[in-house]
Amino acid sequence: MSESQIDKIAQIAERISAEENRRTRQTHTISSLLEERQQVLVSMCELAELESSEVPAETVIHNLRNFNQQLVDYTAMGHFEIYERIIDGKERRGNIKMVADRVYPSISETTQLFVDFNDKYEGADEADSILDLYQDLSSIGEAMAERIESEDMLLREISDNLESPSKSL
Repeated sequence: MSESQIDKIAQIAERISAEENRRTRQTHTISSLLEERQQVLVSMCELAELESSEVPAETVIHNLRNFNQQLVDYTAMGHFEIYERIIDGKERRGNIKMVADRVYPSISETTQLFVDFNDKYEGADEADSILDLYQDLSSIGEAMAERIESEDMLLREISDNLESPSKSL
């Protein structure tokens, strides 16, 4: 075997290794995003349950801060780990781009709702600052349902592509 053939085989092996690393990272990112989402949903339910309880405003505000932090973490993870690559035009897989073009406007709208909710309640420190909380939380719940539907379409396409990379060729 010649030196150039050995170099070519080494280059191919490097590309395969890099592709496997990328797939592993994407699989991990998707799993992490789904875990974050689950935490947001649990936290949102815990906060919503407080509406029917007679708990002090401090308890509600504490749970609200926890929920806000989880909502921001989840939203940021989706944006910076999944959607930014698509927004920046770096996604080359046509099937993923097609699904992203269809669902990203909805995801973007929910992101803005989440940011607005966080901005509104970030400084909440007394009962008067949370008067509209449960009505706003209901809107967040509806937005989460919409986002999950859109997000799952995209994540499913990415996952399917990771399992059968020939779809992108």
